[in-house]
Amino acid sequence: MAEIEIVDNEGLKMVKVTLNGDSIRSESDALHYMQGNIEMKTKAPSVGGFLKSMVSGEDVFRPVYTGAGDVFFGPPTFGEYKIIELEGEMVIDQGAYICSDFSIEVGVFRNKGMAMLAGGEGIFQTSVKGSGRVVVHSQGPVQVVDMVNDVITVDGNFAVARDASLNFETKLLGKGMLSKVAGGEGFVNIISGTGRLYLAPVPNRLMSVMGAIRSIRGPE
Repeated sequence: MAEIEIVDNEGLKMVKVTLNGDSIRSESDALHYMQGNIEMKTKAPSVGGFLKSMVSGEDVFRPVYTGAGDVFFGPPTFGEYKIIELEGEMVIDQGAYICSDFSIEVGVFRNKGMAMLAGGEGIFQTSVKGSGRVVVHSQGPVQVVDMVNDVITVDGNFAVARDASLNFETKLLGKGMLSKVAGGEGFVNIISGTGRLYLAPVPNRLMSVMGAIRSIRGPE
C-alpha cells in the first residue's frame, strides 16, 4: 500500500505519497512534482460521466500514478491537508478533494438540497466510495463531528466533507428577505441526520494573516 503523509516546509504543506509498485489517484491539477519510475495514466470517462462533468464543472479526468518513487501533491499551502480513513461513502466540498487510494471510487454528487441557488440544476460536489484513504484540503484544522440525529447550521463553506448518510440543504436564514436584511444573514448550509461531518471553521494563523493582507491591498 502507498504511504501517504503531510510534509511541512517553511510552513507550507504538501501531500507526499511514496509508491512501492502500487497506485494513487488524484485531482487533475493536484500534481506538484514526482521523482522515480512513475507512470501517469488518465482514463477517459464514460459518455454519461463526460456529459455530467460539462454540466457540473467538476473534473472527471483524474490521473492515476503507478510505479516506484515519490509523488508530491499540492499546491503548497499555508492551509491544511487531512488524511481521512474512509469506510463507505462520503461527499466532499467542491475543490477540497486532493487524492485517494486507487481502491476508492471517485465521482460526482448532485446536491439537490442546493437547487434553489442554481436555477433548479443543483450544486455538484465530489463523491468518494469504498475502503481506503482520502486526502482533503481546507483553510484550517479539521474538526470531526459525529452526529446522531442532530442538526448543524453552517454560515459559510467550511463544511469540508460529510458522510453520504447526512442530509445537506441550503436555506435562507429567516422567513423572508426582511429577515435577511434585519438579521444581517443570508443563505446557510444545514446538515442533519446521523453520520460524520468534517468542519474547518477557523483558518489557521498564516491563512488568517494572508487574508488580512489581501483585504488591506484590495483587488488587484
